[in-house]
Amino acid sequence: MRWTLKPKPDSKTVIELQKALQVDTTVAKLLVQRGITTYEAAKTFFRPSLTDLHDPFLMKDMDKAVERIEAALLKGENILVYGDYDVDGTTSVALMSSYLKTKSDQIATYIPDRYDEGYGVSYKGIDFAHDNDFSLIIALDCGVKAIDKVAYASEKGIDFIICDHHRPADNLPNAIAVLDPKRGDCDYPYKELCGCGVGFKLIQALASKDGLRVEDLGEYLDLVATAIGADIVPITGENRALAYFGLQVINTNPRPGIKAIIAQVKKEELTITDVVFIVAPRINAAGRMKHGNYAVSLLTETDETLARTYAEEINTFNLDRRETDQLITKEALAQIIENKEEDRMTSVVYHESWHKGVIGIVASRLTETYYRPTLVFTKSGDKLAASARSVSGFDVYNALQACSEHIEQFGGHKYAAGLTLKEENYEAFKQAFEDEVSKTIDRNLLTPEIKIDAKIELCDITPKFYRIIRQFAPFGPGNMTPIFMTENLRDTGYGKCVGEDDKHLRLTATQGHQNIVGIGFNLGQKLDYIQNRKPFNAVYSIDENHWQGHVSLQLKLRDIKA
Repeated sequence: MRWTLKPKPDSKTVIELQKALQVDTTVAKLLVQRGITTYEAAKTFFRPSLTDLHDPFLMKDMDKAVERIEAALLKGENILVYGDYDVDGTTSVALMSSYLKTKSDQIATYIPDRYDEGYGVSYKGIDFAHDNDFSLIIALDCGVKAIDKVAYASEKGIDFIICDHHRPADNLPNAIAVLDPKRGDCDYPYKELCGCGVGFKLIQALASKDGLRVEDLGEYLDLVATAIGADIVPITGENRALAYFGLQVINTNPRPGIKAIIAQVKKEELTITDVVFIVAPRINAAGRMKHGNYAVSLLTETDETLARTYAEEINTFNLDRRETDQLITKEALAQIIENKEEDRMTSVVYHESWHKGVIGIVASRLTETYYRPTLVFTKSGDKLAASARSVSGFDVYNALQACSEHIEQFGGHKYAAGLTLKEENYEAFKQAFEDEVSKTIDRNLLTPEIKIDAKIELCDITPKFYRIIRQFAPFGPGNMTPIFMTENLRDTGYGKCVGEDDKHLRLTATQGHQNIVGIGFNLGQKLDYIQNRKPFNAVYSIDENHWQGHVSLQLKLRDIKA
């Protein structure tokens, strides 16, 4: 691991903020690192408010979208709410359809089949709309590149409204409205909304026409928070406010479907991390293993008994998914070793029988193992389909763009993307991707990095300090859990390996007169660094340990060095 201490923030700004907030220096430094430099900015950060959300009509084409939907509702048109099969897509469809059903009975939903139709807007979906007399399609979390599909729908007399957050191409589809804050000509102040977030801005705009305030839309925020967590978008600005209040809904009064998932894991209070690792995988499993419609049914069900039945079904899909992705990961790792590709700059693997629903997870697992830009391919019809994952600091989307002569189509983000290509182009693409990454990547990025917010001493870790740090939540990209470094620690002599196969490390760090327990997951191999009271340095976050009714602070160790 590379340890990188973040640059020291401007000391004058830190001192001014420290005085204004009456907090200690470390807290003031952490805030300034996050771009919070004034009392007012700190107030917004620590006390988010839905009234801080931007006017939805600042988004390009929002007025056109609202006008077209209002006309459709007035005339009693059939409206099809269309979305992708992942968490962002299914929560978006659940959000939009739930809201529109409060105004009309002529609302239906459509999730494409991952295997039959692939990602995004499909000709099959448009044909379904035409055959069933839908005159308006609202596409969520997809559509910004569907130029041909939108033109095809137009020929059939079907209008499109697109709510997307992916990077658009140079040309946009000829839709009634294209809502995407990443449009080059869109002046919307916040660019990092997920697909469900863009959908929420649309219902906020629609509701405002009925005299409703954003606070009246609280019941939809559990869906928005789930999508924000699952799609790994920055938890800054609007996303932070939406996640903050969405978590409150999840923990106090979630919709029956989310309540049923929480009941399965019997957890009292969920953080955004719990949403990412508990709620999201179950919702995702429907589209991966069976069909995204199961997720939409779960998320829109109002009957608690039925919701529990749907949740049990989805949990079964998730167990199947876990088994499948573990098996394919093992096969993919074996393929890399067999082909003697451990020293390449990229991991690109392929097998025609691998389950398309889990190749994204497998790509993430391979990235964890070899820490380099990774693509996992499988057969999809007469083409090959892949999921791409990247390492921190490297834009895999740009790398794919540079190899586009070998690709049929691709889309996604800086760190995650999807693509299809012809089988005969696989080897040429694999080499082109390796060449492009080798040419453009900073070699340092191929070693995992721990970014350290501040150096502190053990005596700085007090209950008051931890209470303030907790208020930085919800954590995520752009507002990560604060990471600290302390030097010249020693173990009290009772440090040991714990857990299955002694994978984890448990110690009691001491410095001066301060002692604190530390737990390091997957750090068992570093036991000798701390034995015989040898001095060591540690990088960690701080959390609470709950044991037999007793609560104490502990170090969650990220890495240790001699």
